[in-house]
This record gives sequence, structure tokens and C-alpha cells, in this order.
Amino acid sequence: MTELAGNIQTVREKVRKAAMRAGTNPHDICLVAVSKTVGPDEIGHACQLGIADFGENRVQDLLRKQSEYPQVRWHMIGHLQTNKVKDIIGRACLIHSLDRWELAEYIERRAEKQRFVVPTLLQVNISGEESKGGVRPHEVPDFLAAISQFKYLRIQGLMTMAPEVDDPEETRPVFKELRKIFDTTKKQNYPQVEMRYLSMGMTQDYEVAIEEGANMVRVGRALFGPRW
Repeated sequence: MTELAGNIQTVREKVRKAAMRAGTNPHDICLVAVSKTVGPDEIGHACQLGIADFGENRVQDLLRKQSEYPQVRWHMIGHLQTNKVKDIIGRACLIHSLDRWELAEYIERRAEKQRFVVPTLLQVNISGEESKGGVRPHEVPDFLAAISQFKYLRIQGLMTMAPEVDDPEETRPVFKELRKIFDTTKKQNYPQVEMRYLSMGMTQDYEVAIEEGANMVRVGRALFGPRW
């Protein structure tokens, strides 16, 4: 068994066990392989091993890799600049980092011109860290209510990034808080908003995130090795 195959097997088993602890179906957890430091050969190998979702931080990298592997689902997981929106519309299956109103307006304008519905996740800054993007928790209701004026931008869930800490247990309150917001939002039935995905958890804390309700996790190092 190759190292990558072993890593994928290990991560999938940890996902399965975390989902079982949470009382959810492991098959409902979407594993997004963070491929920002990975070359085309390894991506091809990962595809052969059953990985179907890949996440990229930079638009130019996503476009380049998608041209080689158009059959998989490519996620835009990094900070998105407005001048790159025109390039990513129709290319990313999901934008994880809708983190400000200016970006929402810009996506809507470009999507209308291109006549393309754009699925996104609203990034919420639960931890309050200045280094992280996202709307504040108390801003979520007004933000989602305002989205109802749009025709082409769709909110399909919420995303957050927990602080990087040595003990994954320290991230649990962050994930609990986003799960509360997710559940509350689901009951509101905002137009243009569908709470399908709760995206939280990365290599260091994805098991805790799944235990707290995540159904989408972004994992890089645990799959491809510690390269960054």
C-alpha cells in the first residue's frame, strides 16, 4: 500500500468513527482534500483512490489543476479577491470563503452577467481572531436576510476556521457555536439560503468538528503529508 493510500484509509476511518460518535452517517461527511501543495501526479493518484473533492486556496492554482482533472469537484477554500471572481464563477463547485458583503455583491453582479448560479458558504468568524476573515456571529441573520435580494448567489451553508492550538479539544466551543447558528438558521427559511453544509475542521481538529456536527471537512496534511 502506498503512503497516500494508507493516509486516505486512516483519515476515512477516523471520519467514520467520529461520525459514529456523533450519531451521524459517515457517508454524509464530505472529505475535501486540500491540494494546495500537491502536484498533478498525486492528485491523479488520489482520484484513483476515490477522492472526489479537492480544495484550493488560490484561483490560479484551481484553474490550472481543474484543466488537468475536470472530472472532480473543485472547491475554492481560500480568501477570494473581487478581481478573481470572474475567473472562478462556473469553475468552483463551491466557494467556501464568502466573508464580507462587498464580495457577495460582486459575485452577484458577475454571476448575473455570466448567467450562472454560484453556490457559496458564509464564513463566520466565531473565534474573533483578527487574522481570520468572516462575518461576526451576530451579523449572520442580517447578512442572510439581505441575500434574499439576489438571484444568482446561493448560500448553501456555513464555514468557520478554529484557532490553531495544540489540543484539538480547545476548538470544541468554536464548533459548538457554529452548529447552534447553523441549526437556528435552518429554521428561518431565508430565501436563497439552504443550510446543506456545515464546513468546519481541518487536519488538526476534523474529528472534533465532526463530533460537533460538521458534514464537510478540509484535510491536507493528514492526507498528503506535512509540507506547509
